[in-house]
Amino acid sequence: MQRLFFFFVFIFSFQQNNAQTISKEFESSILGEKRQLKIQIPRDYDNTDKRYPIIVVFDGDYLFEIVASNVDYRSYWEDIPEAIVIGINQVNSRDGDIHYSEQNSLPIKSGADFFEFVGMELIPYIEKVYRTEKFKVAVGHGLTANFINYFLLKEVPLFQSYISLSPDLAPDIPAYLSERLSTINTKAFYYLATSSNDIKKIKTETEALNTSLSAIDNKNLLKSFDSFDGPSHYSLPAHAIPKALESIFFVFQPISKKEYKETILKLDTSPVDYLIEKYAMIEDLFGIEKTILINDFKAIATAIRKTEKFEYYEPLGKLARKEHPDTLLGHYYLGRFYEETGKPKKAMKTYQSAYTLEEIGGITKDHVLELSEQIKVDFGF
Repeated sequence: MQRLFFFFVFIFSFQQNNAQTISKEFESSILGEKRQLKIQIPRDYDNTDKRYPIIVVFDGDYLFEIVASNVDYRSYWEDIPEAIVIGINQVNSRDGDIHYSEQNSLPIKSGADFFEFVGMELIPYIEKVYRTEKFKVAVGHGLTANFINYFLLKEVPLFQSYISLSPDLAPDIPAYLSERLSTINTKAFYYLATSSNDIKKIKTETEALNTSLSAIDNKNLLKSFDSFDGPSHYSLPAHAIPKALESIFFVFQPISKKEYKETILKLDTSPVDYLIEKYAMIEDLFGIEKTILINDFKAIATAIRKTEKFEYYEPLGKLARKEHPDTLLGHYYLGRFYEETGKPKKAMKTYQSAYTLEEIGGITKDHVLELSEQIKVDFGF
């Protein structure tokens, strides 16, 4: 009996801490029918006033769970931002939804209606009901991977990011995309994937599209391509979704060992400016004002120590006081600045003043007091 009790406690706790998934019937006046939606809300949605990017998953009847679980997992570890994920069930309507003209490859009839439904009904509804950011991602597979491109062809694209998995392309779409992405004047993320065991025609056309997009020189286009070894057309999404999210939200991720070694250590300019610019880019691209992570502060501090450019401890300390004002992080870095630039008395006083603040990131009150005492011993203050 006791085991059973703890089992139900565990299950209840898991459900409470997990992202919430809602099933909803959406009445569409454009389509003249109800559509089944799945909506995943971030874990902390009810406990904060944050706003979230939107990820719209076409073929939601089978693709939603793959995307939603990856978003929940990766956002838990702060590799990507938390997001609202919407899956559109198309199991009984797919052929009509993706209908396009044989003359120009653009949506017509039921395909045009579905296109308008997404842009004029679904997205406005989500933005009205939920707290959302401007950044939106479209995910499609096969025929719907072709369909999401139509939103990119608009004068003002509905989505800023496109995950195109093994796309079954309409004849004119590669030419439309090359022309559009060559001249687009807003940031656009485009992820494309195929595999060695993909449907032969789709694999060939996807590789050709990648070649075409790779030739585009436009700083507003951020593109990525993966060709997986092994997966079939139908198992590809399980392999590609994690890579796609990682690619799109690369700048959002904490500073990695690779970024540290290959970029930060080789900077000729201020590593602190690099850190500031990284987070300014996150806000600019995703509309998210993200507090600078402690581990990112520590990475920059390590680079300062390793390169012996100790003058950068001062702006790092000021930045830390701004980002984490109730902690001793800023005082610690400022103390390091004074100590390394020949101002021991100032360093000692700065360390001492940190004692009243909160410990953070492995930097303790005892440690800053030890640093202060060591200066007192070394210099006889």
